[in-house]
Amino acid sequence: MKLMPSKFLFNLFIPAFLFLNCERLCAQQKIDAQVSLNKDLRSFSITQKVIFKNTSTNTLKSIWLYDWVNAFSNKRSALGKRYAQEYIRKFHFASDEDRGGTDLEFIKNNSQNLKWSRPKDKIDLIEVDLPKALQPGEEVELQLSYSVVIPLDKFTGFGFNNGNFRMKYWLIQPAVYQNEWWIYSDLELFDQPQQPADYHLELNLPKNYNVNTALTKTLLKEDELTKSYLLTGKNHSQIDLHLELVNSFTTTVTDFGTLISNIKENQLNENIEALIIDRILNFLSVRLDKFPNERILVSEKDYDLSPVYGLNQLPDFIRPFPDGFQFDIKLFKTLTDQYLKYSIFINSRKDQWILDAIQYSLMMEYVDIFYPDTKLLGTLSNIKGISWTHASSLDFNDQYDFLLQTMIRQNIDQTLVTPQDSLLRFNKKIANPYKAGIAMDYLKDYSSKNEVNQGIKEFYVTNKSKFTSLENFKSSLNKNTKKDIDWWFNDFASTNQFIDFKIQQVKRNKNKDSLEVKIVNRYPNQLPVAISQLKNNKEIHKTWVEGFGKDTVIRLKNEGAERLAINYNGKIPELNKRNNYQRVSKLFSKPLQLRLLEDIEDPSKEQLFVIPEFGYNLYDGFYAGPKLYNTSLLPKQFSYALSPKYGLVSNALVGSASMDYTFMFKDDEIFSIRTGIGGSRFSYDVDLFFNSYSAYASFFYRPKNLRSNVRQSLSVRTSSVNRDESELTTFNEPEYDIYNVNYRYQNKNLDRFFTANVDYQISKKFSKVSATSTFRKLFINNRQINFRFYGGLFLFNDTDSDFFSFALDRPTDYLFDYNYYGRSEESGLFSQQFIMAEGGFKSMLQPAFANEWIATTNVSTTIWNWIFAYGDMGFVKNRGADAEFLYDSGIRLNLVEDYFEMYFPAYSSLGWEVGQPNYAERIRFIVTLDIPTLFRLFTRKWY
Repeated sequence: MKLMPSKFLFNLFIPAFLFLNCERLCAQQKIDAQVSLNKDLRSFSITQKVIFKNTSTNTLKSIWLYDWVNAFSNKRSALGKRYAQEYIRKFHFASDEDRGGTDLEFIKNNSQNLKWSRPKDKIDLIEVDLPKALQPGEEVELQLSYSVVIPLDKFTGFGFNNGNFRMKYWLIQPAVYQNEWWIYSDLELFDQPQQPADYHLELNLPKNYNVNTALTKTLLKEDELTKSYLLTGKNHSQIDLHLELVNSFTTTVTDFGTLISNIKENQLNENIEALIIDRILNFLSVRLDKFPNERILVSEKDYDLSPVYGLNQLPDFIRPFPDGFQFDIKLFKTLTDQYLKYSIFINSRKDQWILDAIQYSLMMEYVDIFYPDTKLLGTLSNIKGISWTHASSLDFNDQYDFLLQTMIRQNIDQTLVTPQDSLLRFNKKIANPYKAGIAMDYLKDYSSKNEVNQGIKEFYVTNKSKFTSLENFKSSLNKNTKKDIDWWFNDFASTNQFIDFKIQQVKRNKNKDSLEVKIVNRYPNQLPVAISQLKNNKEIHKTWVEGFGKDTVIRLKNEGAERLAINYNGKIPELNKRNNYQRVSKLFSKPLQLRLLEDIEDPSKEQLFVIPEFGYNLYDGFYAGPKLYNTSLLPKQFSYALSPKYGLVSNALVGSASMDYTFMFKDDEIFSIRTGIGGSRFSYDVDLFFNSYSAYASFFYRPKNLRSNVRQSLSVRTSSVNRDESELTTFNEPEYDIYNVNYRYQNKNLDRFFTANVDYQISKKFSKVSATSTFRKLFINNRQINFRFYGGLFLFNDTDSDFFSFALDRPTDYLFDYNYYGRSEESGLFSQQFIMAEGGFKSMLQPAFANEWIATTNVSTTIWNWIFAYGDMGFVKNRGADAEFLYDSGIRLNLVEDYFEMYFPAYSSLGWEVGQPNYAERIRFIVTLDIPTLFRLFTRKWY
């Protein structure tokens, strides 16, 4: 039969099209499973069939499987080690049952048992040896039988809690193979590589459970006690499963897809919620494309993994934002994250920043369109007092740059291309996703919003439901932008060099109709920057300057500008934006601004802040006064502070002043150098004062792997102290100057803690050297042992008192390094304050000082939970006397280690102290009231 040309082409190309499209749209992996909740209502029995197809051009001898639940089964797993590195205690101290895990019975192929193994350091991965090599295009079927105990949700937010299950990564899955295996352990990054599969899951559970999933749900059977569901999905990847005793989810059907969600706002009408959901899905369909699956599930727990940090987290009764705003932003952020995660398949550990860039770019644009006038502080910006601050003038989207700056200013920001497991916790959760969004905003400003948006859309449409890579993302953006944007990938995204542009000089010609501007690029990068002309604090003209070296001179037509600014809209995350302004005709580049209370930095002003400051010591009592300083909520390289105070007990003027500068380095062995001077005046006893002055230089070393807890520092300082003489003490050293060199090393982890310190001091009357080392070990059985060694030696000592001697239990602190609340007290509560320094003894023994040498060891170990037994021993050597051996022991209550502790002496060189008079006066305590020190307790896991 003769075919017409059109029919011939149809018959020729359509089968080929269907084949190619099936390669793209038909899932290559198939998973069937029977899942039953066991009688203990805590674990599941699972029989599973996995059909794995080799879609690569390589021959495979083994197959890898993800079993991420099993990461919780052992404290020494990769996940457990990460928790220890971040000082997260709850995992280590949890029981085996609370942590859960997988009990794998067998893996078979056609009833033949297969050899499988878990790598020692990756117990949440399974390697299965195949009976024969799997050639390209071939399939293999695996049969598995296992039970899984779901971990408690207190670890990650997902898991078991009070009968409810919120499960993510709960099913054993084939690993992704893309020319190599993507075999990654669970590190609580929620970045298991996704791939499409056909799912056919039979779920058996008690009748009182409600089931929510993105898979299609069909009720198979139901009786008085149990029910069974069939969960199916073609070309699906989202298999999160929520089993609840009381249903919290609602289903919203729109023209753009079906949303299953339990994200709600209590006081928001359901119809308004439905309209917002429809608007978000419509927005994503227009900006990206329709989601490839019919249903998508988002939960409050998904949002909690990465909330919108800011005032929208305030409780409902404060509500500083428009009705529906918090619900809208929460849902948009979470839905966009899931939308991208389950439709664009990338190497999520390596290339997550691509999805972050798209997500936060969409989020910023969504707020600009639907909430253009919403401020960072919401309606609080209108309150008198708050409305005077610079923070009140910032838009909601300005928060992203502000939070990124907290890391840039500390020199701990990381590149966009840094793998997820190498990011600091703060960078993973906050700074790097924000940086990715800011990067897209920068690119839109440089190129055009329409071009970049079209590039994003093309990338999504072209790669939806496919594995893709950075090269495809780059290709889509390059294709749709007219300007060369290679700098964005090669310089901005891939390097971590500081960015700081400065207007060094502005000249007008004689006719005042043109401007000659010299711009300095303080760091080696080749980034374009915009220079703006301002009049009446408004931008009247903007010119882009392409990337240049150290400096460049450009000529502009004068549009009547009063000031010039580079990076005026803050699209570029610079280290220092305070040098971005220059007046055209006046001497000073920026006006001076005095701010009461601390504020967010305004780079267009020279700011001086004044806040009230309070403190306490026994001799000055409560003291208060103003603090004048230049640092805002963000740290600065150059900072100064003047803090005069009035003591309510001493009735005297006390306080401090300081000035310092920090040099920061990238890709160098030295992390930073800080130099500074300072002085202070306070009481050290009743009606007795000291004046202390110091100058110092400190060199800080930190590994290039910022996740490492190793820190090193070398400090050189000179201190000069003037003290009022006292008739009541033999420690009369009214004036002294000391030169000090100190080296510190530390590697602090929850399960393994080590510090070392070497100190050298020299003065006119003495010279001495000391060394300290501390080791802590937390064992698998939750027992902890602590060792500390201290040794000190005088090289020469011409002093007549013990003021500069080594102390056994309470140093005299002649350099005022320690935060004593009653530093001169010899009796009473304040004399019992303990600071772990020098000899480290808790009992007050004699001799209390050593003027030749000292060597002590401090040990403690767990009795139960936070109750420890401690013991100290050591030798004290004084002139004209033999070395004396001293010891003590007792009970230590380790409430918050190094911050809040109590020591109860039991037996020492004095004998049984418990039965001796005034035992309460022998109890020692550590208490930390200093705000910066307490702040480090809560932030150490983030940085």
